[in-house]
Amino acid sequence: MKKSSALETDRLFLLPTSEEDASFIMELVNTPKWLKYIGDRNIKSIEDARNYIREKMLPQEERLGFGNFTVVRKTDQQRLGTCGLYDREGLEGFDIGFAFLPEFEGRGYAFEAADELLKVALSKFALKEISAITTKENVASQKLLEKLGLIFIKMTTIPNDSEELMLYKIKNA
Repeated sequence: MKKSSALETDRLFLLPTSEEDASFIMELVNTPKWLKYIGDRNIKSIEDARNYIREKMLPQEERLGFGNFTVVRKTDQQRLGTCGLYDREGLEGFDIGFAFLPEFEGRGYAFEAADELLKVALSKFALKEISAITTKENVASQKLLEKLGLIFIKMTTIPNDSEELMLYKIKNA
């Protein structure tokens, strides 16, 4: 079994998501923005969240050595959000994604976490290309992706989802 290493920035730890994060994951996936922009994962209990982590997050980490990270503030160990690289069906390369609790948005945490993960993905993991998808309505996500250096490529769809999504990419130099 491969295991992601923790990552660190000035203000944050990015820790591989584990079953101990179940109550936090349950809260995050039921926030209004998650439900609107990412979709309902039907997680209504801590046990549902544990199963989601076990079945959806941990297998990729075990297979590839990276996946979803829980973003934790250093000063008080508060869980703020998630940031990860996902082997998503229907996309070339790996998909970088992020989501934060509403009270921690707009403070630069998502950029700080995603920027660090992007650097590690392109150097340590030696990934050739990183993709990202977002809805047309999610302007905050679009701005963050552009600030990270990803470039809008085209509108696309992914398997089992009819909604047109904006596809962004960055290639390893």
